[in-house]
Amino acid sequence: MSDAVREFMDRIKAKNPGEPEFHQAVFEVASSLMPFLDKHPHYRKAKILERIAEPERVILFRVPWLDDRGEIQINRGYRIEMSSAIGPYKGGLRFHPSVNLGILKFLAFEQVFKNALTTLPMGGGKGGSDFDPKGKSDNEVMKFCQAFMAELSRHIGADTDVPAGDIGVGGREIGFMYGMYKKLRNEFTGVLTGKGLNWGGSLIRPEATGYGAVYFAAEMLATRGDSLKGKTCLVSGSGNVAQYTIEKVNQLGGKCVTVSDSGGYVYDEAGIGAEKLAFIMDLKNARRGRIKEYADKYRSAVYTPVDPRADFNPLWCHQAQCAFPSATQNEINGKDAQNLITCRRRPMASSTSWPPRSSTVRARPPTPAVWPPPASRCRRTACGSPGRARKSTSACRAS
Repeated sequence: MSDAVREFMDRIKAKNPGEPEFHQAVFEVASSLMPFLDKHPHYRKAKILERIAEPERVILFRVPWLDDRGEIQINRGYRIEMSSAIGPYKGGLRFHPSVNLGILKFLAFEQVFKNALTTLPMGGGKGGSDFDPKGKSDNEVMKFCQAFMAELSRHIGADTDVPAGDIGVGGREIGFMYGMYKKLRNEFTGVLTGKGLNWGGSLIRPEATGYGAVYFAAEMLATRGDSLKGKTCLVSGSGNVAQYTIEKVNQLGGKCVTVSDSGGYVYDEAGIGAEKLAFIMDLKNARRGRIKEYADKYRSAVYTPVDPRADFNPLWCHQAQCAFPSATQNEINGKDAQNLITCRRRPMASSTSWPPRSSTVRARPPTPAVWPPPASRCRRTACGSPGRARKSTSACRAS
């Protein structure tokens, strides 16, 4: 790290304490831009980097709403309007218990560059709430969305700030918020993206993110004379991005074998084909169920619940050639990355006895002392993926 980057990051951390995600994002950009600023000191004199890292506006508000028991609940609402240098703020709304100011600033900061790279005149922003739609009735979600929009409506507009969906905010939530916006403003304008087709939504909006990730991977492989055809792919998440990632991988000849939600993940060695994907879409988009139901329906699948003690995600321990993180940001850590590399290069044990159909036995994740896996150990044993019976030493060596 150069002295200039270190000094800049010291100032950022002092002004934004307790926001590690935001610090990480700013550091990555600052490290990349500093050589350019050294060659063009007039940009440094104009404090361009400092301007980029400081939100133009941070909006924090209270969201009181009435649940089905008639009790008042209080959540926090946020909107980070990061930069309008080239156009109105544009970015999603996230409803999830993990939402806080630091995460939203991190997402808004990255959104500025993502939008700029489209070449469209859009600035960057992000927003949301620590409200959790999971387990809530449609009536409760509607009441929260209406209360949330009652405050947010005064800060957004077609030429000011155009929110979209994100984690926990799909077509249902966008519809509730858009209906409240129309009521409050007495106008029918496209202030929210992600609406249904009957309300002015875009035809391919739901597919765009997942398709885009797969197209990018396909183009990258094409530069090396390769393709997704015949590739085994790991996909995390089971929402909008994951669903259409799986769909496009299937169309391009690949095979996806995993899918997950906040409760755990499913490994299906047979692959998640069109029929199984339709089941996932109905499960998540219509019935709003848990991904464990997939393993209950298909015998080729094994479900593994989340183990909060583990410092890696066993989903990334399965052998595959491609990985598509489609659940949330920063979901692959260093150990997950090592798992992916190890599993890609090491031959897989015989599938006749793996994975077992029963997922009732839960093995405790290994301690860091067994990492990285010794060459003589079975990859799956070394990884210690929960819910899998361990192979014998001879079977491991044979694999």
